[in-house]
Amino acid sequence: MFRRTFLQTASTAAVAAMSPAAEPVPIKLGFDSYSIRAFQWKAIQLLDYAAGLKLDTVQLSSLGDYESLEPAYLQKVKEHAARVGVEIDAGIGCICPSSPAYNKKEGEPAEYVARGLRVAQAVGSHVLRCYMGTRDNRRTALPLEAHIENTVKVLRAVRSQALDAGVRIAVENHAGDMQAREVKALVEAAGTDFVGACLDTGNPMWVVEDPLLTLETLAPYVATSHVRDSAVFEHPRGAAAQWVALGDGSVDFARFVEVYRRLCPRASMQLEIITGRPPEVLPYLEPDFWKAFPKTPAWEFARFVALAKSGRPFLGNMVIGQWSDNSPALEAALREQQRVDLERSLEHAKKKLGVGVRWRG
Repeated sequence: MFRRTFLQTASTAAVAAMSPAAEPVPIKLGFDSYSIRAFQWKAIQLLDYAAGLKLDTVQLSSLGDYESLEPAYLQKVKEHAARVGVEIDAGIGCICPSSPAYNKKEGEPAEYVARGLRVAQAVGSHVLRCYMGTRDNRRTALPLEAHIENTVKVLRAVRSQALDAGVRIAVENHAGDMQAREVKALVEAAGTDFVGACLDTGNPMWVVEDPLLTLETLAPYVATSHVRDSAVFEHPRGAAAQWVALGDGSVDFARFVEVYRRLCPRASMQLEIITGRPPEVLPYLEPDFWKAFPKTPAWEFARFVALAKSGRPFLGNMVIGQWSDNSPALEAALREQQRVDLERSLEHAKKKLGVGVRWRG
């Protein structure tokens, strides 16, 4: 039933996209809970916050976003989401057993994914976001292909559970672990009937990839997203990039939304705004850099170079801190910056990009 419904939905979307007389397909707008992680809010607080901002969705991207995984509590979350009119995209973390990022406290990876599927189904989500690893996966003793193969094995082990639950597992291009063509290969190897992609527009920077190329490559499989902007610019060692609020960076989001609306019309646009970090150098003029990217086609890299040449550093105000161990005063400033940058990014998406359904009504 899930597969039949999915194919019917995809066919309907394709017809709508091709019809010149059709109204623009509305894109549901929301945010990933990681955007305001410093507030340490749980599911119901996050749903209320999203409802107050007149958003369509929220991505609860970690099992830690719930007070409990008990069925009674998850049913309460599902009912509250329906009451406030906000849809949930569910999520978990790293699922690759050979990745340095895998948390062994989660148990066997297949059991971890199955647990995530049960939670997703319980709260009414049709998507479960996860990821393979981080940029460290590109420089381990095991080649990247082995990590991908191990992830595929985990996914295949839970195929029946995913199909029975009606939940599509969405693998993210996460923190420099994979380029888009590698995510595409993983999804196709695992099985497109139950596996898709969580499209992240900030992480392509760390693998010298233009986010528009990432979208074009993964579009057929996008089930949910992490959308944010980046300031990308040339540097004496190659290029540098810094995550910024939506509209403050170098990515052509007017073009991005145009393509997303046409090719991914049923996938929610979840903003994952991460600011407060300094620019990071991408030293692609140095030979050692390419040890992690031995198979990158020149034409793909050329698109990233063009993006860097057209960009500029972010010259606005931003509080800069560490991922952790900041002073209490700095942590408080970073916490408020998370809220402000998320909210102004959502306003940019609504007013400048025309994304979102609920705010219009």
